[in-house]
Amino acid sequence: MNENGRELGWDDQIENDGPDFEVLPEGDYDFEVIEFERGRHPGSDKMPPCNKAVLSIRIKGAAGQTTVKHNLFLHTKTEGLLCAFFTGIGQRKHGEKITMNWSKVVGSTGRCKVGVRKWKNDKGEELTFNEIRKFYEPESKPATKFEAGKF
Repeated sequence: MNENGRELGWDDQIENDGPDFEVLPEGDYDFEVIEFERGRHPGSDKMPPCNKAVLSIRIKGAAGQTTVKHNLFLHTKTEGLLCAFFTGIGQRKHGEKITMNWSKVVGSTGRCKVGVRKWKNDKGEELTFNEIRKFYEPESKPATKFEAGKF
């Protein structure tokens, strides 16, 4: 079976419970993009219909590990968020004009701010999940004479 899995038939047997879902505390974490799917947003009160990238992002920290689904909407209203993502994975420098290279997204790594969101389902049960609130620009510290021990 490949990494993307396979379609199940109506009469197939199933047994894989999947990984335990863990909610990490709010904070800054390292991440890796492990999957990318092309999708379509049908439109809503806040966003007109547009293409979207559905990313599966593995987040690792001292408190554990979880996977978050993160949508990137391909629309001028969210261009800043697209720029922040591509800067965060090192495909772009701040202020630079680029063509988004989706073929290099899976396997990309970076650092992000993770939040915790709570909501109530149709049964009135409160549920909690992680969401990515910000992608950080990679740290690039060129060696200075001071850092190199030279004055």
